[in-house]
Amino acid sequence: MVASFLTDAELDPQDLSRPEVLLATLRSLRQAVQTEGQATLQAWMPQIKRPEFLKSAENLAEYLALRRRDLRPLQTALMPWGLSSLGRIEGRVMANLNAVIATLEAVCHADGASLSRPILESFFEGDRLLQANTEALFGKIPEHRRVSIMVTLPTEAATDADFVRILLERGANCVRINCAHDTPVEWQAMIDHVRRATVETGLSCKVYMDLGGPKPRTGEVVSLCDRKRVFVGDVIWLTEAAVDFESIMPTSLPTPLPAFQTCCSLPEILSQLSPSDSVWIDDGKIGATVVTSCPTPDGKQGVLLRVAHTHPEGRKLKPDKGLNFPDTVLNLSPLTDKDYQDLDFAATRADIIGYSFVQTAADIQQLQQALQVRLNGAPLPAIVAKIETPEAIRNLPELIVQAAGQQILGVMIARGDLAVEIGYQRLAEMQEEILWICEAAHIPVIWATQVLETLVKEGVPSRGEITDAAMAERAECVMLNKGPFVAEAVSILDDVLTRMQAHQLKKTPQLRALHSWL
Repeated sequence: MVASFLTDAELDPQDLSRPEVLLATLRSLRQAVQTEGQATLQAWMPQIKRPEFLKSAENLAEYLALRRRDLRPLQTALMPWGLSSLGRIEGRVMANLNAVIATLEAVCHADGASLSRPILESFFEGDRLLQANTEALFGKIPEHRRVSIMVTLPTEAATDADFVRILLERGANCVRINCAHDTPVEWQAMIDHVRRATVETGLSCKVYMDLGGPKPRTGEVVSLCDRKRVFVGDVIWLTEAAVDFESIMPTSLPTPLPAFQTCCSLPEILSQLSPSDSVWIDDGKIGATVVTSCPTPDGKQGVLLRVAHTHPEGRKLKPDKGLNFPDTVLNLSPLTDKDYQDLDFAATRADIIGYSFVQTAADIQQLQQALQVRLNGAPLPAIVAKIETPEAIRNLPELIVQAAGQQILGVMIARGDLAVEIGYQRLAEMQEEILWICEAAHIPVIWATQVLETLVKEGVPSRGEITDAAMAERAECVMLNKGPFVAEAVSILDDVLTRMQAHQLKKTPQLRALHSWL
């Protein structure tokens, strides 16, 4: 029965109701997790240059070994004994297993009891490491709140020093500069205002500069019909470059006849697409599938897309809107020519570098090498790996080890592109798994995209947004986008996060006294 558990076969809950069987199962599980975890850790050792990350890497390796198994029967069997259900094991795998086994050995009066119950300090070592890594990334935050608040700066932050100071006074601990917008002139002015505000207020605030990455976008849009909106069934001609329709004979147009034409800002993607691959446009507002490749009359790359999803009343196909290709593993460099230019500025000025569309450990290594060239042996700044694709999720442990093995790391759940890439129905599920993996590695997580979006843009939040903001307390940082009411949103988010941490710490309810019914 123990051996079958270790190969993921179902366990009979009635067998596990016997404490002797439960103890034997847990002992075997612990041994398997330790053996497999050590093998994984040894494979990772060449990437780990920071000794302070070694304990975290070991715990991550053990957590991956543990989660290869279906633990649900074991969880159920532990509950009647008042023992840990293993549902809060992420940050302390072996300590948690040791504690449960030691208690069961005492219950069974087991001969040859091998484990003593962990002392309090060692049991919560993972929590201490996560807090230390969070402070290394975001600096000290106010004592009343565990979670940092990041705010995306608008262009006006370059000319309005008071606006930046107010953000800090309201509760912002980190500001984000999006390198896809503005220029180094505005960026430097924003940074100067942040540094001055920290001196004036005595508050800590980190500067996070977000590289744009290889984000494909639509070009100018040409309507080949008498409509401005795209409907289900329409065909879109996605090309490498703009098409000169005045020089094309009607008989030279492709079949099926496209209703609209636009081009892709990263034309090398087009040759990587296959028939039936999905293409999403404008944050998923328009969904299509590849019908066939269709070069332009002058020999440029092109594909025909048939629209499969959009609003019943149609959507406008607009220029400069994002393109997502969730079915295609794109062979693209994560650092564009512009990113390298932006790194010339950011490498020595930013506290944190945001890495967009990172997918593999090799991508992390590419950024690290680019930073080393620009820093001439100086310590590397912290980086944040933005998780935006299914490939990044699959490779998350290796991404973490390659990055945190050499420098301070954070992980951003970039829910905008991620939702389009994996499907909205899977977003919550994947968000949970990213939180678990990062907690096992003691890596801080940023909860991003559309947090309090209606409040930021319109001044009044929706009910669902408040709940989302409350659940964001499970991360180590929450990001707000720019908008006319962002300062008010910082105040409200500060209040929500402060209230929630009295009730919840990660996945553990905080059982404070309830007064609502007393």
